[in-house]
Amino acid sequence: MKTKGHRNPFLVFILVFLAGCAMGPNYKRPAVKTPSDYRFATVQATNSLGDLPWWEVFKDPDLRELIREALTNNYDIKQAAARVEEARQFVTVARSAFFPQVGYNGEIGRGKNPLVSTPLPQQESTENLVLATVNAVWEIDFWGRIRRLTEAARAQYLATDEARRGVTITLVSDVATAYFTLMQLDAELEIERSATNAYAGSYRIFDERRINGVASRLETDRAAAALANAAAVIPQIEFQIATTENQISILLGRNPGIIPRGSLKDQPPFSPGIPAGLPSDLLQRRPDILEAEQTMIAANAGIGASLADFFPRIGLTAFYGKISPELSAFSSGSSTAWNAAATVTGPLFQGGQLRAEYRAAKARFDETRAAYEQTILAAFQEISNVLISRQKLAETRVYNAQAVDALLASVKLAIERYLNGKSSYFEVLQAQEELYPTQFALVQTQAGELIAVVQLYRALGGGWQTPETPATNAPK
Repeated sequence: MKTKGHRNPFLVFILVFLAGCAMGPNYKRPAVKTPSDYRFATVQATNSLGDLPWWEVFKDPDLRELIREALTNNYDIKQAAARVEEARQFVTVARSAFFPQVGYNGEIGRGKNPLVSTPLPQQESTENLVLATVNAVWEIDFWGRIRRLTEAARAQYLATDEARRGVTITLVSDVATAYFTLMQLDAELEIERSATNAYAGSYRIFDERRINGVASRLETDRAAAALANAAAVIPQIEFQIATTENQISILLGRNPGIIPRGSLKDQPPFSPGIPAGLPSDLLQRRPDILEAEQTMIAANAGIGASLADFFPRIGLTAFYGKISPELSAFSSGSSTAWNAAATVTGPLFQGGQLRAEYRAAKARFDETRAAYEQTILAAFQEISNVLISRQKLAETRVYNAQAVDALLASVKLAIERYLNGKSSYFEVLQAQEELYPTQFALVQTQAGELIAVVQLYRALGGGWQTPETPATNAPK
């Protein structure tokens, strides 16, 4: 008869197991000092350009189509997606240790002392052995070692997925940057062709005056040199256009070819005041920061897994099957064999290996924490640099535009004065030589403003979305 104080030992074991917690520290996000606002931000707002999907940021229809094609066919995207799937499967691999591992074993042989390969003598006889069993091994995760390893694998999966988002953002940024660069080169080519035509006109005027005895050979030679120098730039720009088209083609996952595009002067302008949002929100939006945090979570879980190695591993083993010295008697009831056992294995002396692994795991966490904090600082620096870049480019563009207008008028006036004999040919050439580099500078500044917005969008963590983007369901 059982007394009231008696408890079922199996029930006590289950309760103790369920009450067990994983070894090591639970992850807690480090406190990071973030500024109240981005340096050089001109618009104070809680919303951010980075919150918008790329198809709402870029209005150019050709650019939109190029980005769609790149997101579908780019090989970096395909590789990143494959890495995500690989990491996802490793979560299942780590989590599988929670469950009993069931397998089978079969053997037919003949030899001396064959029974389970024991070295003990068995009457010095040569015998047959027929064996077929089903085996089961189950490690009870009493110290949370498997839980920590699963936590680390899941964090690595999420880090890989954030890296995929980072690849997507970089791809959108690279396509847009190359697209605006291509339009800049088109505008430069147009300017250089216009300059070549203008120098050709000047050369004709000087040559006609030389033939009529009004001008010297020096004037025509200088005009011919200016014409040749301008014409020499055209092939260089055409080369840059071709290589930029090839660059975009590779981003699109296609063979090199012509890229459709609009004109820089017809490009829809971005708003002068673009909100950057709150710096604290950047920690939840920018993929490289989230990737660094997930890597830190994995390293933190690694501390618990290494700490659990100091303690014994508790498990259950069992097998059931048939063992017989004769194949003819294999199916008889006397050949049935089974076994069930509890196992405990643990370290006694490892030469300092476990302690070193534990310290290495802690050092790994310290490394990932420093990398996480450094990534945040680098992100704030990048955004601040882009914000001031766009502001100064806008100011420069205004002055360049004023200079171009003034130089256009001066070239026209210089030609009139020369034809009327009121000035020398040097005045005409000087005005032309000042005009075309200034027009180049204006075009570069206009394209630079557009590219600065692209860089700001990427720095704020925008551009990873696609119209068909599903919610990411990480393994639990």
